[in-house]
Amino acid sequence: MKFGGTSVGDEKCIARVVDILAAHRERGDELAVVVSAMTGVTDQLIATAQEVICSCEYPPIEALIHALRSRHMKVLETVAPDYLEEVGVYIDDRLGKLKNILTAVHTLRELTPRSRDYIISFGERLSAPIVSAALNQAGINSTVMDGCEAGIITNSCHGGAVALPESYSRIQSRVAPLLSECVPVIMGFMGCSEQGFVTTLGRSGSDYTGSIIGAGINADEIWIWTDVDGVMTTDPRMIPEARVIPSISFLEMMELSYFGAKVLHPKSIEPAMMKDITVRVKNTFNPATPGTAVVRTAHRERRVVKALSIIRKVALLTIGGAQMAGRPGVARAIFSALAEREVNVMLISQGSSEANITLVIDEDHLMNAIEGLNEIQKRGYVREITFDKDIVVIAVVGAGMAGTPGTSGRIFSALGEAGVNVMMITQGSSEVNVSFVVKEGEGQRAVQVLHDEYRLSEGCNE
Repeated sequence: MKFGGTSVGDEKCIARVVDILAAHRERGDELAVVVSAMTGVTDQLIATAQEVICSCEYPPIEALIHALRSRHMKVLETVAPDYLEEVGVYIDDRLGKLKNILTAVHTLRELTPRSRDYIISFGERLSAPIVSAALNQAGINSTVMDGCEAGIITNSCHGGAVALPESYSRIQSRVAPLLSECVPVIMGFMGCSEQGFVTTLGRSGSDYTGSIIGAGINADEIWIWTDVDGVMTTDPRMIPEARVIPSISFLEMMELSYFGAKVLHPKSIEPAMMKDITVRVKNTFNPATPGTAVVRTAHRERRVVKALSIIRKVALLTIGGAQMAGRPGVARAIFSALAEREVNVMLISQGSSEANITLVIDEDHLMNAIEGLNEIQKRGYVREITFDKDIVVIAVVGAGMAGTPGTSGRIFSALGEAGVNVMMITQGSSEVNVSFVVKEGEGQRAVQVLHDEYRLSEGCNE
């Protein structure tokens, strides 16, 4: 069971988590628990780390340490008063280490990817001992482990590390033997490289930790506890009539996660899929609801579209020129230039004339992308480079689309009738996802049109 930041955000939330875990232990379930940092703590750490590089005389280190200590000790005092001294010493030790590394960053005026990972891992280092202590206070034997101690070994890609295959056997030997006698509480979001350096798994990476741990102990199920009732047909803040999807396939969930659905980290599906372990998305604040089951083959609905997601803060990049047509090596030059500057390409479209290639990339990567493409423009590979930041990507996802004639026609006819202009279209070979680009101002309307077209707010099959 993985509990996110809102699930452990304060003393009331942690008490609710303890109640959930106690109920399962009473039924005889063996549990491993993964926890995130308390709400907002990782953002505080990131902001302070950036600020101390630029601060001249008085960096905000002491203010951060004081705020973190005050918040965590207040929660600890409420949920585990018998462990106040023991865990308080642990918290003070961790805060001392955090202060030291932030001071070093300020002195050197340098924040490396390795030191940044170490700094932003402290949110989980502070929350996990409190959850473990709360379990002990409730009479449930518990121990706490960081990601490395639990066995998660990753590559050295700081800020977005990937677990290596040997992690699973290490987790099996380190975590699984504890389950019969206690509830291990494991710090999410982090592992360590083969050299022993702390690595983080990307924002919302605790989902990924939960899936890695679940696969490592050969769990019956992996439960992701969050603050929504399950995977929704689309973002309910945008479309109020969105509903919970009872069952969805691994492939559909991977597509939704990649294309903007925040309920699960995109990498979190793969370890569960590898071991064929059901993933359940549940609401900590409404535990009686069944949530969403993510399985290898979901119940096939007659409706062909199951969910819609939207990605914002992206840019449309068009590379054109008649000299591109029929010239070998152009695509290689373009994508090599982007790869060298670590630009993530989400979507690719090329016209049959071969005179242009259109890409969708993260907006934050746009300047790096243009710098790289300017270099190949100088070499005569392309004539012009244009971009548009006023766009969004919408993904239409559903296993029922595979092999169903007329799906694309229905999607784009509905958009056309609503006056929504589509700027770019792509479809994956799996046929479970059709993605397209529209102007940002038309994004919500496009989602509403398709949500209505496929009657996704209705619980019954179409």
